[in-house]
Amino acid sequence: MTKVIIEVNILQDNDLVGNVVYSKAGRDEGNYYIIVGVVDSNYVLLADGKCKKIQKPKKKKIKHLQLTNEVAYDIKESVVNKSYDSDSKIRKFLKPKGIVKEV
Repeated sequence: MTKVIIEVNILQDNDLVGNVVYSKAGRDEGNYYIIVGVVDSNYVLLADGKCKKIQKPKKKKIKHLQLTNEVAYDIKESVVNKSYDSDSKIRKFLKPKGIVKEV
């Protein structure tokens, strides 16, 4: 129960943008994404730079995601500035860490 309270508090500060998350449920189970937007207290927008890009991110419930300790600060800045090279930065951030799933 405390985990839900912590996530809601984080959402109020809008600090989730730039965090790397792991999908726990759905067709994309096992994939890693970076949060590129917050819709409300239940949903976030995700991108992986390959299948789900910044222009058309995936909308997913927070309860179906696992937060990791990784934060991409340069991607967060690009998303805030609406930079068009954000997809390539996301791919470059996820791939060397071995957390991008090859199709």
